[in-house]
Amino acid sequence: MATDYDAPRKTEEDRANESLEALKTTHRADGTSAVVDEDEADLADSFELPGADLSHEELQVIVLPEQSDEFTCASCFLVRHRSQIAREQGGLAYCVDCEG
Repeated sequence: MATDYDAPRKTEEDRANESLEALKTTHRADGTSAVVDEDEADLADSFELPGADLSHEELQVIVLPEQSDEFTCASCFLVRHRSQIAREQGGLAYCVDCEG
């Protein structure tokens, strides 16, 4: 880049003032363009919040009873395959994950 040695030199204070002025004009320009024409209520309808009232919803899941080759872990209460039994005590079965 070419340098013009005849141009007046700027001090640090001049440069600081210029950058401050540039920030002020940028902030003013951004402040006017921050207006959004969307209704918050319309936006809120599109979000599904945890804990929302879903009593009007109906589940479409088929629930099968525990099969002969499955057991329910007495610790985590998950239904697992019999190959996952780590310990049986007092008629209760515990899975490998809970005993590991």
